[in-house]
Amino acid sequence: MQKLKSPFSKAQLLPKEERLEISSDSTSLFIGIPKERSFQEKRICLTPDAVSALTNNGHRVLIESGAGNNAAFEDKEYSEAGAEITSDTAKVFSSPIILKVEPPTLDEIEMIKPNAVLISALQLKMQKEAYFQSLAKKKITALGFEFIKDNDGTFPAVRQISEIAGAASILIASEIMSITNEGNGLMLGNISGVPPTEVVIIGAGIVGEYAAKSAIGLGANVRVFDNSITKLRTLQANIGRRVYTSTMQPKNLMKALMRCDVAIGASKGKNRAPILVNEAMVELMKHGAIIVDVSIDMGGCFETSELTTHDKPTFEKHGVIHYCVPNIPARYSRTSSVSLSNIFTPYLLQISEAGGLENAIRQDHGLKNGLYLYHGVITNKSISNWFNLDSSDLNLLIF
Repeated sequence: MQKLKSPFSKAQLLPKEERLEISSDSTSLFIGIPKERSFQEKRICLTPDAVSALTNNGHRVLIESGAGNNAAFEDKEYSEAGAEITSDTAKVFSSPIILKVEPPTLDEIEMIKPNAVLISALQLKMQKEAYFQSLAKKKITALGFEFIKDNDGTFPAVRQISEIAGAASILIASEIMSITNEGNGLMLGNISGVPPTEVVIIGAGIVGEYAAKSAIGLGANVRVFDNSITKLRTLQANIGRRVYTSTMQPKNLMKALMRCDVAIGASKGKNRAPILVNEAMVELMKHGAIIVDVSIDMGGCFETSELTTHDKPTFEKHGVIHYCVPNIPARYSRTSSVSLSNIFTPYLLQISEAGGLENAIRQDHGLKNGLYLYHGVITNKSISNWFNLDSSDLNLLIF
């Protein structure tokens, strides 16, 4: 019997994946980056390379002239990357998305268009009720980048800034110790035949960890104090070697401070940093010793600490040199700007691909955590409690 030949080829008979039509939800963004005018702020949110990545994806970036100068990025670099440069501040603030490092001032908020999106730091402890009232009046949607969470539950912006502050604290101490800066002429490095410099770090968080890494890398002897055994254990593991660690035992801390050449304050609290070193303890420290109080942003953890500026960063008290400048990362503005840019760029592209901020926060709970104002309605319970303002559950507003 003759075998019937199929009219279909073997390839036609093989099962194939069904191709579904997928609609593209991506949208182009129009981002305005104004010049930072806050005291001592020298950073910028996006580098020219980041701007290039955004413009190549069809987004528009408007930058105020000179916005990158303090971070050693020129207007020409941004222009060549595809950004538009303008000297009109109001024009930049009229962009649909405003990207800043520092939160805008009340005068700057006046220039923002209604229903715009603001992405910046919030700095809750330094804000006043009028700030939120001004944003609410214009129905602005605002994200505080220090509250944005990563997939592993960490706060990437806070971590990056803390890493820079920790490493910088040791570099600053090394610079101050130079005899040309009226220091004691010591060098942090462990030179053959010369006893190593003694460094005490108070606080075993991210700042303390990176301060310890930097000090050890330069050859110093390091002692770390913290009341959390878990933090001390984590620091040991992350450093990858054994260092002297202790809980905040007054006798042990006092002995360490009397011997040390550098003391780093890296402790923080809920509302302000706890004062862990009183004036009597500072008086017993070596003449010419250095205190770098990184916690000065939250009031400082040394009783003798007083706010200083980048222009006049140090003062001497009881023979001990104090460095108490807030916002240490701004001192290394280019590195800090690259670091922030690495965080912002993926989020901006993610917002675009999702079809806008609303869709993005539906899909990304970490990004959603950074939202504290939605079309003028406060959605962050901490802000509501701190200023006694009404708030709403974000889930009820967007779903």
